Amino acid sequence: MATVSDPRVELFPLRSRTLEVRTVERVTPGMVRVVLTGSDIEGFRSENFTDHVKLFFPDERTGELRLPEFDADGRWNMRSPELVYRDYTVRRYDAGAGELTIDLVAHDHGPGGRWAARARPGDRLGVLGPRGTHHMDYGFDYYLIGADETALPAAARWLEQELPRDARVLAFLEVADAGEEQELDAPAGATVTWLHRDGAAPGTTDLLERAIRGARLPEGRGFAWCAGEALTLKPIRRYLKEVGFERGTSFDVDGYWRRGTTNHDHHEDED
Repeated sequence: MATVSDPRVELFPLRSRTLEVRTVERVTPGMVRVVLTGSDIEGFRSENFTDHVKLFFPDERTGELRLPEFDADGRWNMRSPELVYRDYTVRRYDAGAGELTIDLVAHDHGPGGRWAARARPGDRLGVLGPRGTHHMDYGFDYYLIGADETALPAAARWLEQELPRDARVLAFLEVADAGEEQELDAPAGATVTWLHRDGAAPGTTDLLERAIRGARLPEGRGFAWCAGEALTLKPIRRYLKEVGFERGTSFDVDGYWRRGTTNHDHHEDED
């Protein structure tokens, strides 16, 4: 991941917002799309598919929504037990309409997943970030994508909105089963392959690794982006280095989550 000293990285002023759910859509049985809006959205920015925010959820027992408080240096206590939050990538931001779209995996083993499963218009969420954005170099001959469902919103945004429409793309997307596949408006030169766990738990398979190792890479200079469960990505990171991709310039492998870890810091170096 590019560092803050990288000239391609633009930092934004960090502030928290309280937004309201305008619409809720069940995209697949396991994925919920919410559109957030409100006067607090003024000044929000998101310009890259990897931009992420922290969503703050109401306390499941009291219904109280608490947002972080900043000290004089602009820092906040990430370990406060009163704050309930998780990281999510921005699926879409429509500045003209003042609408922020987030896709959430619905499940019953975390506050974000449980909130997504019962989300209704009028619900309120806290939103912190994005802290900044990464301005991409699109001078590559092809793009390689690997993502599980936690990274699917970012991958889908990249495929649909930001990659050049004439881009050559190999995308491998891991989901629970065929029912979790989504219709994507990918570039004409994209090959999208869905990988199904078919009963295996998330983060326990080598589906992405085997698919990427087995892919016949096009000629030329490529850029690879892979994201998902941190430990399953380690062999993918090693493989990309072996075949000539260079970290920081031609590949980015990002552990969005880690089995058994709450609020995994995806900026950690997993090497």
